[in-house]
Amino acid sequence: MIEMIEDAPANVIAFKAVGELEAHDYRTVLKPAIDSAIDSGEKVRCVYVMGPEFAGCSAGAAWEDAEMGMAHMTSWHRCAVVTDTEWVRHLVKAFGWMMVGHLKLFSVAELPAAMSWASEG
Repeated sequence: MIEMIEDAPANVIAFKAVGELEAHDYRTVLKPAIDSAIDSGEKVRCVYVMGPEFAGCSAGAAWEDAEMGMAHMTSWHRCAVVTDTEWVRHLVKAFGWMMVGHLKLFSVAELPAAMSWASEG
C-alpha cells in the first residue's frame, strides 16, 4: 500500500510504500494526489519513501508507475526517492534521466534532507 506522509513541507507531497504495491495503490492514492498538485498550477515536488517496510511491487503497479510518470512528464519539478533497496536505486539511476524535473536519490537515514531538498528551488 501507499501511505501519505502528513508532516511533509507544505509544497511537497510525500508517500511511503508499505508491503507490496498493487496497481490500485497508484490509482487510489498516488495519482489523485499528484493530479491535485498539478491542478493547483504548481510543478510537482514529491518525496517517495521505499524503506524497510517496502516489499516490492506487482507488474500492474510497475505499469501504473511508468504510465503516471510519462503522462505527467513536464509536471515534475523535484522528486526525491528515499530508499536503501539496491534494485530500486539501480532502476532510478538507469531510468531517472527520462524525468524532465530534478530527481535525486537519498538513503532512508536522509529522509529529512530529502524533504528539505524537494521543497527548495
